[in-house]
Amino acid sequence: MTTVADILRAKNNSPVHSVAPTDTMLAALQLMSDKGIGALLVLDGGRIAGIVTERDYARKVVLQGRSSSTTQVQEVMTSQVHCVLPRQTTAECMALMTSRRIRHLPVVNTEHQVQGMVSIGDLVKEIISEQQFTIQQLEHYITGSAHTTN
Repeated sequence: MTTVADILRAKNNSPVHSVAPTDTMLAALQLMSDKGIGALLVLDGGRIAGIVTERDYARKVVLQGRSSSTTQVQEVMTSQVHCVLPRQTTAECMALMTSRRIRHLPVVNTEHQVQGMVSIGDLVKEIISEQQFTIQQLEHYITGSAHTTN
């Protein structure tokens, strides 16, 4: 079974982008746009203070008629952040994401230091890759078995 560490290695340990709690939502949105991502960790002194997503922006800024340029990230971020360890499996992550209805999981080590971030897209990509490998192995098995009986 694939672990979170395997996924992070496949992503070439891409950097985790973050903002400060006092940054504006406009700055957060600009960073998400520039990096082509849908979520940012909110770090306060190197410690995870929260996570802010495009969904947070839509629900807590736009729908409430707030201004992106004056609303601080800390006003709309999700402060209860679910994290995973590098040793956790894709199945464990999918179960957590499904039950909590979240799309991004920060990866931390046992000292709670940020190691990376995995998204639902990363997990789906890995699961599809695992299934394709299994299908190929079964096809080789079937094809190999057919040749030995002829």
